Amino acid sequence: MDLSNILHLLILFGYPLIFIITIVEGPIITIIGAFLASLGYLNIFVVYAVVVYADMVGDIFWYSLGYFGRQHFLDRFGHFIGITPEKIQNLERYFDSHAGKTLLIAKITHAVGLPFIIAAGAAHVRFKTFFWYNLLATIPKSLIFVLIGYYLGRSYAKINIVLSNATFIAIFIIVLSVAAYYLWSRFKKKYE
Repeated sequence: MDLSNILHLLILFGYPLIFIITIVEGPIITIIGAFLASLGYLNIFVVYAVVVYADMVGDIFWYSLGYFGRQHFLDRFGHFIGITPEKIQNLERYFDSHAGKTLLIAKITHAVGLPFIIAAGAAHVRFKTFFWYNLLATIPKSLIFVLIGYYLGRSYAKINIVLSNATFIAIFIIVLSVAAYYLWSRFKKKYE
């Protein structure tokens, strides 16, 4: 499906389609929705409200998956993939001390938000804590994408490439950091 067809569908089905797509892939559809608002097809304030609401619905789904999936998956099968009860307790202690800043940073850094949202659920972070910190990060993040779409929307293809590259780089840095930490801890244990 080419871009003109996507734009036509968005103009035809408007906010409900933006809501559904935002749950799955928020930033680029936010930019496109705001771009359509700049052309007069949609209302910019409604686009913003829809993307914030949809982003929160999607995040609540992933949080719930971690929260309820822990009992049904991690507690039963986690040892097969190296997730022990001790590691889950460490995760809980970490989120007890750093839930707010972890959720804010994870949500604002587009690339790593999802694993941390699932981990927050698995660590049984209180829903109220999760919800408010997540909302606190979602409001400005969505606003930035709406403003980008409204004022620079004609460049959405280039913006999507930049977002994809930034996501790849962030994931690479995180994987590299985790691997370095793992190797360092193995090295340290071996020579102590």
